[in-house]
Amino acid sequence: MSSPLPENYAYGPYHDGPDPLAPPTDLRDAMDEIGRDVMAGSSPRSALEELLRRGTPRTAGLDELTRRVWERRAEIQRRHRLDGTLQEVRRLLDEALDAERRALLPDPSDDARFREAQLDALPPGTAAAVSELADYDWTSETGRENYERIRELLGRELLDSRFQGMKEALQSTTPEDVERVNQMLSDLNALLAAHAQGYEDIDERFAEFMRRHGKFFPENPRDIEELIDVLAARAAAAQRMLNSMTPEQRAELAQLSQQAFGDPRVAQQLSTLDEQLRGLRPGEDWTSSRRFRGGDPLGLAEGAQAMTDLAELDALAEQLSQGYPGARLEDIDLEALERQLGPDAGVDARRLAELERELRRQGVFERAPDGSLRLSPKALRRLGETALADVVRSLRGRTGDRDTTSAGAAGEPTGSTRAWQFGDTQPWAVSRTVRNAVLRTAARRSGGAVTLDVSDVEVVETEHRSRAAVALCVDTSWSMVQEGRWLPMKRTALALHQLISTRFRNDALQLITFGRYAEAVELSELVGLEGAWEQGTNAHHALLLAGRHLRRHPDAQPVVLMVTDGEPTAHLEPDGVAEFDYPPSPRTLYKTLSEVDRLAKLGAALSVFRLGDDPRLAAFVDLLARRAGGRVLAPDLDGLGAAVVGDYLRHRR
Repeated sequence: MSSPLPENYAYGPYHDGPDPLAPPTDLRDAMDEIGRDVMAGSSPRSALEELLRRGTPRTAGLDELTRRVWERRAEIQRRHRLDGTLQEVRRLLDEALDAERRALLPDPSDDARFREAQLDALPPGTAAAVSELADYDWTSETGRENYERIRELLGRELLDSRFQGMKEALQSTTPEDVERVNQMLSDLNALLAAHAQGYEDIDERFAEFMRRHGKFFPENPRDIEELIDVLAARAAAAQRMLNSMTPEQRAELAQLSQQAFGDPRVAQQLSTLDEQLRGLRPGEDWTSSRRFRGGDPLGLAEGAQAMTDLAELDALAEQLSQGYPGARLEDIDLEALERQLGPDAGVDARRLAELERELRRQGVFERAPDGSLRLSPKALRRLGETALADVVRSLRGRTGDRDTTSAGAAGEPTGSTRAWQFGDTQPWAVSRTVRNAVLRTAARRSGGAVTLDVSDVEVVETEHRSRAAVALCVDTSWSMVQEGRWLPMKRTALALHQLISTRFRNDALQLITFGRYAEAVELSELVGLEGAWEQGTNAHHALLLAGRHLRRHPDAQPVVLMVTDGEPTAHLEPDGVAEFDYPPSPRTLYKTLSEVDRLAKLGAALSVFRLGDDPRLAAFVDLLARRAGGRVLAPDLDGLGAAVVGDYLRHRR
């Protein structure tokens, strides 16, 4: 017989580590954001930090959390002031004196007149008047009660400013309660003194102290060091509150504290406790102050809590800044963040920490040979997919060019299939299509005939039988950065690289950058390339490297694509030195055109993508195209990727 099910069930959030049923973190948008920043010139580390500062569409970033921290901090100081206890004591004292005078007025005795004279002779200061009335024999019941309330208020406020929650625990105090408090303070001071002197049995002393007085410490410290940490933080906050008052207010409170519970021993014990804590924790902030300028008065306990909150907010601001060596998002005190800003802030901080952790764990970054961080091949593939998808959307929007998205049509099968997309002209993979239809129909358990849906259709991936050797030459001179052409250029290279590496794997692509000098680079180098100011647009050197690449693949169709925004102003001499001249020297033009002629002899198709409207540039690239039998395109920046990829596909067909 099976055991009965429990009658009560409880459901709640999973707290024992990461939720095993939670969906994996979606890194696609984050990788795109980081990729854009890296391509714009940021280092991978800076791009990651910027992403965490900026946040994501569904998660507030560190900057927003920091703004809310400082807003909360300013609100505390703007709303409050610190004389609440003094005001409350004054109010209770005035009510007591008014009630006493009303009680004495109808009494014709000399004793009544003497008492009135005593009241009239009271000093104007609140603390001095309270002290003078310590031995006064009240006639009015209201006056007596208010005076006792003053003593209890002072005692509770003093204790709660050092021991959180004490005020609520002592709402009504009896002489026995006061004696227990005094005994606790005496034992506490003795325990701290023994610790300072290095007694070997301090653990036993601590355990005995907590057994006797543990109810006064809701924090439940595990050892004496934790106890000292808790007490010192609270005492330092109380001292900072006193530092923030005027000298007159501090003097009033010092005198009033002697009347706490009507027992001066409380104030004396607290003074001894503060001295010991200062010695044990000198690193706490005992000396600073804050300026409060609001209208809401705070008592001693509330003022100490406000100081604690301000210190906690300062610590959170530092944690959120991540500006110290070795900073990690795991350093953020989530409990403190939720206390100060609410649970939503804690959720945002957890998401950011998880995002950072997953980006590192899933290999978005890797170490370069020089020790620096760079984007991993996985991240580059993701950026390439995004760039190519943007290009495909742009190509689909071109009237009459729909077939350009069907790369590889009418070629040889690669052995792979994929889901049919609108515009595909590849042959159907019949067996895969029928199988998909059977599985979909069986999943519905309809028992009827198998029906074919457009979602079932798969097509055979094909590729052209010929292969191409492609050299993409991209201008990396300073004008590309200055005119905002840097990022579109990199996205174009990403899109072309992604297309060739996934759909035309037999093609040989060479990426060539050219500024003062030209260089053949890997995709990761181009993506991470930072813009640098240097003079020279060495198209001659770039075409020279392109020619070498084409000659290494004599059986391939040669294609040269050049993206530039400036006429050639440098050329390479036989000794390897780049000569710069502006306006372009005849020798620079001659050597550049000579290299174009050599490419033409190889049968290379040269396409120049002109960025900018400079007439001299337009005239020169037109000359290049005529000499090589190629063509010139002048796309806008948004259409650069589509123009380059579309031209490659045109040559490919």
